[in-house]
Amino acid sequence: MTPPGPAPARGGPTAGPSRSGTLLGLSAYLLWGLFPLYFPLLAPAGSVEVLVHRVLWTAVLCVLLLSVLHRWRPLLDLARSRRTVGLLALAAVVIAVNWGVYIYATQTAHVVEASLGYFINPLVTVALAVLLLREKLRRLQWAAVGVGVLAVVVITIDYGRPPWISLVLALSFGTYSLVKKTVGSTGADGARGLSALTSLSAETLLLTPVALVALTVLEAGGAGTFTVDAPWHALLLASTGVVTAVPLLLFAAGAARVPLTTTGLLQYVTPVMQLVLGVAVFHEAMPASRWAGFALVWGALALLTTDLLRTAGRTPRAT
Repeated sequence: MTPPGPAPARGGPTAGPSRSGTLLGLSAYLLWGLFPLYFPLLAPAGSVEVLVHRVLWTAVLCVLLLSVLHRWRPLLDLARSRRTVGLLALAAVVIAVNWGVYIYATQTAHVVEASLGYFINPLVTVALAVLLLREKLRRLQWAAVGVGVLAVVVITIDYGRPPWISLVLALSFGTYSLVKKTVGSTGADGARGLSALTSLSAETLLLTPVALVALTVLEAGGAGTFTVDAPWHALLLASTGVVTAVPLLLFAAGAARVPLTTTGLLQYVTPVMQLVLGVAVFHEAMPASRWAGFALVWGALALLTTDLLRTAGRTPRAT
């Protein structure tokens, strides 16, 4: 997601907005970090059914917000550009993959592996920028990517298989970020890029026809669980819309008020919480070899963060 505009980097009259932005951003990451406790509550619905309801109820909530806030115009303007609609459709597909795999991970005791995906996501994003956007990396960035690759090799040896959940989560979200960056650079929604509400509305509405077909198939085949334990289970499934939209809107509000460096540091709150929940609450296995792999990941992130802070020091109005 692209912040709406440049955020002041230091004190003076902007200190209040910066503090409130940090709190808003932190609130978003804390809510995302609690997702491993939320999605298992939706059983007996499987990951596909939860994903379908998440798309549909988020779309319903977005339509309500667009109507109440009178924000339909930016969304209608997007529809005039085939290129923008195509890019948003691609973004919708990859974020649906991300949501579906994450729901599966939290429902099948793979929370630690999911946390790894979000730890390595910044490294994957940097690697994709080199491969797809031909960006040039600085020395510390290259070192971070190299250590990250080594970490994945170590964790693959530990698991006895590639950590596919981690890799799919990181690759899908990294791809999503790059597509959204491309959408913003097209100027389809003005120089400010897409607002969080416009973006989420477009993506979920594009996914809605597929989600409706999937829900019809599930219900017709007797695999749907919406009417199980009425009305509580239905209300929980409907809550996926609020659970999806609220942290995203908090993040957008916070990112508009703080420098990119602050957002870059806050992003690690979520995978740390997921790792703690996976080990302490769900009692997932963490042998020494796996800790070694995670330690390498954290070392790579330390290099990446050092580079981010050094760059921000040269450009204090980081956007």
